[in-house]
Amino acid sequence: MGREIIHLQTGQCGNQVGSAFWDVLTQEHGIDASGAFVGHSETQLDKINVYFNEASAKKYVPRAVLVDLEPGTMDSIKSGPLGNLFRPDNMVHAQSGAGNNWAKGHYTEGAELVDQVLDVVRKEAEGTDCLQGFQITHSLGGGTGSGMGTLLISKIREEFPDRMMCTFSVMPSAKVSDTVVEPYNATLSIHQLVENSDQTYCIDNEALYDICMNTLKIPSPPYADLNHLVSLVMSGVTTCLRFPGSLNSDLRKLAVNMVPFPRLHFFMAGFSPLAARASQQYRGLTVPELGQQLFDPKNLMAASDPRSGRYLTVATYWRGKVSMKEVEDYIYTMQTKHSDQFVEWIPNNVQMAHCDIAPRGLKMSATFIANSTSIQTLFKRVGDQFSAMFRRKAFLHWYTGEGMDELEFTEAESNLQDLVAEYQQYQDATADDEEIMYEDDMPLEEEQM
Repeated sequence: MGREIIHLQTGQCGNQVGSAFWDVLTQEHGIDASGAFVGHSETQLDKINVYFNEASAKKYVPRAVLVDLEPGTMDSIKSGPLGNLFRPDNMVHAQSGAGNNWAKGHYTEGAELVDQVLDVVRKEAEGTDCLQGFQITHSLGGGTGSGMGTLLISKIREEFPDRMMCTFSVMPSAKVSDTVVEPYNATLSIHQLVENSDQTYCIDNEALYDICMNTLKIPSPPYADLNHLVSLVMSGVTTCLRFPGSLNSDLRKLAVNMVPFPRLHFFMAGFSPLAARASQQYRGLTVPELGQQLFDPKNLMAASDPRSGRYLTVATYWRGKVSMKEVEDYIYTMQTKHSDQFVEWIPNNVQMAHCDIAPRGLKMSATFIANSTSIQTLFKRVGDQFSAMFRRKAFLHWYTGEGMDELEFTEAESNLQDLVAEYQQYQDATADDEEIMYEDDMPLEEEQM
């Protein structure tokens, strides 16, 4: 049975997030740090081939490709708890690093390494029965994850045009900033993701910090806690691919239900239940309790408030012993009560999927994916910071020095503004609007006039 996925993690942040994801995956499928199965149920092995290859001596090896432009990240993974799990040939790195420069990752250092990475990807793809698609974790603020990450996506798109491309992209935020050129790197990356990705989960460091401090009551959260939050969402989104369930979903089915227009494929994600350890004992795990937290803007992992826009589409993935009748009733009530938050011209725009297997230590859980027009606030924030620097040509010489043209910056800025305008247009649209005509759709007579 096929439906395999190849997972790529690029750059320091992408590798940290990816490693947290594999940590959760190995626990859920009963795989130990050496790749041996130590689980308690045959169900854990039912769809193990989606993410793992079976090697000799019943050892399960992640179908993962780890990429960085400096060796430090690979060294820390090798010396970490999962160091012996990954195939050493699939760890590809250069020596110099991208120095937080998108152009280095996309045009110079990254371009030299990309063929080596594609060889590994090809080898993994050849070993699959029926490749479903690719999943990539990367950050848009630095140089490797943004520059080389988007180069890798476009190259894979050329070679596997009919496979799904799903990205978990960490967006830069004003409050949690590592480098001054983050707006440049992020805008140039979004320009690429609009064209080459099928679904992009926008993860925001600012929102992750807020969840840790306000909901989980962790005063100064380390990166491990932030990465664990992202891995919860990633494991929730991929549950239906990895375990049998009564209502199932896969990458393509999710995209068909979630993406009404090809460019609008940027999602916000959330997970429930989230609670401080001290207050967990006072809360019951019920469908309304989980649902209330799912739709709570404070628990979304992107720093934009869905109440400032409207939901185009929503998907909720439920795990554990959950009554789907109860879920459907709750969703119907919630949609009726907050009908102004959902666009009325897409009927039945909440997709539900269910898997019987609950996460470790929980009776039930739910994952929330929303395609909301309010994501434009995140893009506006990045765009405003980009424009402020680009108007004065600040830091531009670092990019033009790597062979980039200023025109590419102008194009990226324009594409980002178009994306924001497109989200705004569908936010304002009503069911009674006349059909909007685009140049591509115009009848020949009108084009010739």
